[in-house]
Amino acid sequence: MLRSWWLVGLCIAYTSGKKLWDVPVSPEELANLGKLRWEPQCQYQLRHLQDGARISALLPPRLEGHWISTGCEVRPGPEFLTRSYIFYANRLFKAYQFYYRDPSCRDPTYSLVIKGKVRLRQASWITRGATEADYHLHKVGIVFHSQRAMQETVARINQTSGEQCNGFLPPGRTWTSGALYELLSAKAERDCTAGLGFAMHELSLVRVEKYEQPLLLQKNQGSREVEELYLGDIHTQWSERLHYRPTGYQRPLQNAVHHIHPCPACGIIYRADEHHPPILPVRPELPMLLSGRWVSSRCEVRPAVLFLTRYFTFHGSNRSWEGYYYHYSDPLCKQPTFTVYASGHYNLGGPSLVVRGGTELVFKVTQARVTPMDQATLAMLNSSDFGSCGEPGSWRLGKELDVTHTNGCAALGIRLPHTEYELFKIEQDAKDRSLLFIGERPTDGSSPNTPSKRPTSYQSPLIQCAGPSGTFLRHIKPNYLGKLEDYLNSAALKPRSRAFLLAVLAPLLIRWD
Repeated sequence: MLRSWWLVGLCIAYTSGKKLWDVPVSPEELANLGKLRWEPQCQYQLRHLQDGARISALLPPRLEGHWISTGCEVRPGPEFLTRSYIFYANRLFKAYQFYYRDPSCRDPTYSLVIKGKVRLRQASWITRGATEADYHLHKVGIVFHSQRAMQETVARINQTSGEQCNGFLPPGRTWTSGALYELLSAKAERDCTAGLGFAMHELSLVRVEKYEQPLLLQKNQGSREVEELYLGDIHTQWSERLHYRPTGYQRPLQNAVHHIHPCPACGIIYRADEHHPPILPVRPELPMLLSGRWVSSRCEVRPAVLFLTRYFTFHGSNRSWEGYYYHYSDPLCKQPTFTVYASGHYNLGGPSLVVRGGTELVFKVTQARVTPMDQATLAMLNSSDFGSCGEPGSWRLGKELDVTHTNGCAALGIRLPHTEYELFKIEQDAKDRSLLFIGERPTDGSSPNTPSKRPTSYQSPLIQCAGPSGTFLRHIKPNYLGKLEDYLNSAALKPRSRAFLLAVLAPLLIRWD
């Protein structure tokens, strides 16, 4: 909900490092930087994120294998799609992209089958932790899944893909089930993909991460290996996406063998092909109940070297919000650079007419505080112009200063007061956790400060770590309460322990609604 500090992040990332980082800060100290009260489960989630030892990056990345979406994805536009990419040992790849009319990915329009070759190069000098790659497309084919989809798509291709693609299909051509039409052929030097806004520049930036997923519900506690493939981001402005070279990532794909569990969509997407697009399970539309606390689910990467985690609290009673943006110089979010606290109010609008499933909001940022966490940021803030960012010369490492009276902080791109036009969505994952999707930041680093710049896609989701009252039991499904009752009545639980648990849980269960 604040302007992306992409240029600042670019400078800091390349002037920061272990030599400059001489004030180690624990997650607990980070959590206590401001007045925002942390719930225990929220604090645990932050520690979980900052435990860099549990995540390892494979360098050079190993692409070989089958990588799949774990759910319905939303790209700028908006576009709703799922992906299934197969990379072979000889550097060849075959990629499926399945497009839909709806945000649940149940009404397919067309499928693309993409064949080509990719070659990994050197480590990226722009996006720390990423590897640059070259790719070459051999063929791109399209299969339509209805007459309507065929007519709409062909009209776009005929109008915008150049003279060689005029008459891609004759007007009035009847849709043929299962027919594969060639959009691109390197051999024939024909490319009719521009009308679809299609490009595979995402393959030019690659990162593979591996971590262990705990299996807490198993009798013998253990872990499951999960591998994720991060590919380059898609430009938020349609006119730029064909030329844009990524500096951030989009939603990661997961290894078809080593993916997170449970994953209802994974098997469906894995078995799909261009003739049989995946139809994902029905997902209920959840109301926009923002009240509570939300925290990042992963170390997030934004274009032009911004690594950050976020923590928000929304107060539904007076429509106010407050949040922390923790910025880092590394892709594991272990080397802090600066922290921004912001607060203000929001107005809840109606359902989006542009992005189905989304809700429009208007956010006002009225207050901000900044904490420098490394020497590079400290030096920049202390050398800022008088009256542009707090009091120059008064900044200290780890010390939070209010920048509201200077109308923000020009050095960090913070302007106050500030209004942004937002897009929100709430979903529930396979573990019944509430996820909050907030609109994706403009790739050019600007702010969605006008209705025309309202996002049409989303950032990485935040996980609800506490409800309005600070407890998560309000959101537990009734069948879980049944399991809890069975446990409390089990013979394995000693009477004294049963009495103690009931005394602790009773006030919370009474508030169940």
